[in-house]
Amino acid sequence: MNPQLLFWIPAALRLSLILLLAGITWWFLGLTLGLGIAVLGLLILIVVQLGYLYQLSNWLDHPDSMKLPDGWGAWTDIFSRLYRLRRDDEKNRAELSEWLTRFRQAMSLLPDGVAIMDDVLFLEWCNPAAERHLGLNLERDRGMRVTNLIRNPNFIDYIILGRYDQPLTLSLRERKLIVHIIPFESRRQILVTHDATEVERIEMMRRDFIANASHELRTPLTVINGFLEIAAGQPALDPETRMTHLKLMTEQGKRMQNLVEDMLALTRLESMDYPVRPEPVGITALLNQIVSEAQALSAGRHSITLSIDGPDIMGSPDELRSAFSNLVSNAVRYTPEHGTIELAWQDTAEGPQFVVRDDGIGIRPEHILRLTERFYRVDKSRSRETQGTGLGLAIVKHVLLRHNAVLAIDSEPGRGSVFTVKFPRGALHEVLAAPA
Repeated sequence: MNPQLLFWIPAALRLSLILLLAGITWWFLGLTLGLGIAVLGLLILIVVQLGYLYQLSNWLDHPDSMKLPDGWGAWTDIFSRLYRLRRDDEKNRAELSEWLTRFRQAMSLLPDGVAIMDDVLFLEWCNPAAERHLGLNLERDRGMRVTNLIRNPNFIDYIILGRYDQPLTLSLRERKLIVHIIPFESRRQILVTHDATEVERIEMMRRDFIANASHELRTPLTVINGFLEIAAGQPALDPETRMTHLKLMTEQGKRMQNLVEDMLALTRLESMDYPVRPEPVGITALLNQIVSEAQALSAGRHSITLSIDGPDIMGSPDELRSAFSNLVSNAVRYTPEHGTIELAWQDTAEGPQFVVRDDGIGIRPEHILRLTERFYRVDKSRSRETQGTGLGLAIVKHVLLRHNAVLAIDSEPGRGSVFTVKFPRGALHEVLAAPA
């Protein structure tokens, strides 16, 4: 049966009943009364239909599945269909809202910046990364032209030329950004920004490391090759000259060996393939050994003291020995003759710490932040005299990072320096007595 007929059958039945009642009234009570009954029934039927139409009109103005009116007859089927349509619509809207929320959360967590612009470059939306990269504020800048917000000549030229097949490298807000515009739809464009500052810094460090390592290795190789050429060209060297040349070549060879060993150690410390395997570290024995080495390096030119007032810790004994030894040997190298070097192992409320205090030449403030960089030297000429490789404090930094420790430096030119290695409280370990 045609569904439209189901709508009209109840109405036809009601009309038939009204006419039947009017006809019976006319038959028994006269024509006038019968017509009056018919007219009254039709009026009631019209008022009821108008009432339902009014309720439907109000609901269409403010659709809500929970406030849908009830009906009678054909209106029951109409309202039930509207209810189902409204419920489906609310379900679709809820799903769409959930997906939109997920999309915004995902975009807010992206490390790259994303900004959506219309065809005339007015900002419609951007994520927090784009705000940080480009200095935007979505609430403040929405609807404004992007070229008015990012006042950079290279960026404006990139927009004007419209060569979006290649990204633009941009220096903005003291950062290096890679900017790319992607047209999509017919009247939208996506501005994508990638922060390449850290990559550029690492690349610069790599270049500097290769250049510095090549320079450090070239000097001793030049010395050794020069003496070998002399020896080859003058076979009959006197013993004193030959011994002097051999001594210098040995020193330069040791310098190259130390440099290679430090570079290998630094590479190993930076590698994820060599995690720290914590074990009990006997601080007393470790520091006494370091003091003995420092006294041998000093050859009696300095006063070196050691005080131990703290517990043992967990860590890598070899790595900690390397870090502590580098700090102490630096103090010996950069402290003038008859100077004083104080070593202390202390326990504090924050955790144990190792302190190296000297009254040496000191360090100017502008150099302190760069001391742990590879091959960074405050005084290059003095570093060559002390036979340093320039990697000692870089090794110290990476060892401490692997042990969750930090290095604090306090220095004043002409007054000396204090290097403090601070371990977290979790590094404490009480070594149990070994069984008999």
